[in-house]
Amino acid sequence: MPTKEELLKEANSSKDPKRAEALYREILASPISQHASTEEREAELRQQEAALVKLGELYRDQSNAQGVAEVINLSRGFVSSIAKAKTAKLIRTLLDCFNAIPNSQKIQMDVLHENIEWAKREKRIFLKHSLETRLVGLQLDTQQYKPALALIESLLTELKRLDDKMVLTEVHLLESRVYRGIGNLAKAKAALTSARTAANSIYCPPHLQARLDLQSGILHAEDKDYTTAYSYFYETFENLSTQDDPSALGALKYMLLCKVMLNLPEDVTSLLSIKLASKYAQLRDVESMRAIARAHQKRNLADFEKALKDYQQELSSDTTIRTHLSALYDTLLEQNLLRIVEPYSVVEIEYVAQQVGQGRQAVELKLSQMILDKVFHGVLDQGRGCLLIFEEPQADRAYGAAIDTLEQVGKVVDSLYAKTVKLA
Repeated sequence: MPTKEELLKEANSSKDPKRAEALYREILASPISQHASTEEREAELRQQEAALVKLGELYRDQSNAQGVAEVINLSRGFVSSIAKAKTAKLIRTLLDCFNAIPNSQKIQMDVLHENIEWAKREKRIFLKHSLETRLVGLQLDTQQYKPALALIESLLTELKRLDDKMVLTEVHLLESRVYRGIGNLAKAKAALTSARTAANSIYCPPHLQARLDLQSGILHAEDKDYTTAYSYFYETFENLSTQDDPSALGALKYMLLCKVMLNLPEDVTSLLSIKLASKYAQLRDVESMRAIARAHQKRNLADFEKALKDYQQELSSDTTIRTHLSALYDTLLEQNLLRIVEPYSVVEIEYVAQQVGQGRQAVELKLSQMILDKVFHGVLDQGRGCLLIFEEPQADRAYGAAIDTLEQVGKVVDSLYAKTVKLA
């Protein structure tokens, strides 16, 4: 009968996925000899561990999320015989296999719930915290903010008691992202401050530091402080680029977005010529931001809409970019409308709509909003379908001057009355 080592070698070299799967399962199913020496038993355990990881990777390559879930459940019986630190690493490695499988969040969350319950029963506290942190991340990605906040609250209570600063930093960062997702920027900033405080008391790994800087940049961008946001995004981009992390591309897109929002679209080309950014310059994601910058530079609404349509996936998949581009589109539309209506005292709404290439209803709504915001002074005559534009009314200072004069006269009268009282 072949040994586990021979089976493992055969499985690794096999070109047939089904044959490799059968061999890995055979390695996992065969019990460890009770009469073997300690060294032999440890070697067999290592081979079973390798078989588990390889089987998980095999299912990952086949995009078989259910198969990965089964491997993680299989690993539970195996991990009882190895060290707790090694257990956490093994389960995390297997869970990472889900990342390459599209639309696997539901299965991954079910697996995490099962393993969290198992970790509670086995009293593996640190593993439980690690799994719960990962679950919060998934709930955030799937916009399940309420359960995410409930889990964060219980996690923070336990982590503060244990004083585990590393996981505490990660959880506070996730809390900040959740609050930003629900639109509570005050609490998002408070949670980020807590994350930075916890990070300052430990060695913060570069990847975690990059995530903290990225969140800081996003929150500053929400406050329209694009200059500070740009500096944080640059730190993130530099940090991730040196590690060849693919998420550096996201930070670069945010940097380009800040340049556009600061009305500096001409800086986009020069930014892409720097050494770190040049390798991303030809990617479709970067090309999408370049198209937006060109449209903004020309103040051309049609080009802007074309860029949004042509690069829909690249520009709409990210909430931050989508939100800021929506605000930029509104600003661009407003500038175009002002440019068109400025020479007229009366102008047809239909004509304005044709000039900006928008529907009449959308233009009418935007014009009414601009009038209410006092961008210009005018009235929409819906009966005639016209916009009446007035000169900015000059404030009549006569009334104010009259009131000031009366106040001064009042003071003089009071003074004279006080003097007459003294003389009497």
